Amino acid sequence: MIAIIDYGMGNLHSVSKAVERLGFEAIVTADEREILAADGAILPGVGAFGDAMEQLRESRLDGTVLRYAQTGKPLLGICLGMQLLFSRSEEHGSHEGLNLLPGQVVRFQGSYKVPHMGWNRLLFKQQSPLFAGIEEEHVYFVHSYHALPEQTSDLLAVTDYHQPVTAIVGRGNVYGMQFHPEKSGALGMKLLGNFLNLCKQ
Repeated sequence: MIAIIDYGMGNLHSVSKAVERLGFEAIVTADEREILAADGAILPGVGAFGDAMEQLRESRLDGTVLRYAQTGKPLLGICLGMQLLFSRSEEHGSHEGLNLLPGQVVRFQGSYKVPHMGWNRLLFKQQSPLFAGIEEEHVYFVHSYHALPEQTSDLLAVTDYHQPVTAIVGRGNVYGMQFHPEKSGALGMKLLGNFLNLCKQ
């Protein structure tokens, strides 16, 4: 069973359907017992960092996510959900994150178009079980802020958007993808499938 954490700010339906298409049972839930009992958990996210953290705190799911991470079972943050794994964000002020990954989330700076929107190629920086049987192809991004991990060992893949941009992160059982794997064609589904295979182990 894969728990898709429902704190009111996620692309829950499409993530749930993608998990089911890959042959896994999914439950969209805000119930701590269901989340902690799951074989894997996904933290989706759409919207602003501060609002998302407020929703997590109000629903007490911030503590649930931290307790889940401590179980050693796989946890995946998607898009804003990945950014929430970091220590802090400068989006519309300064906001504390879940601090599962040291680092901060900052706005793109430059004369180029923001948000970063479209298909960009991944460049793998570390070996990871997420990349089993996968080549460096394109996935779909939509974001105005990007993560800066403090530890280079947490950076699994980048993409190029006028600079190297964090695309996939991982530390132990905690993973994040800045793009939407469920909207990123065959490669996105393979990446999601590799994460789900970790949940079976």
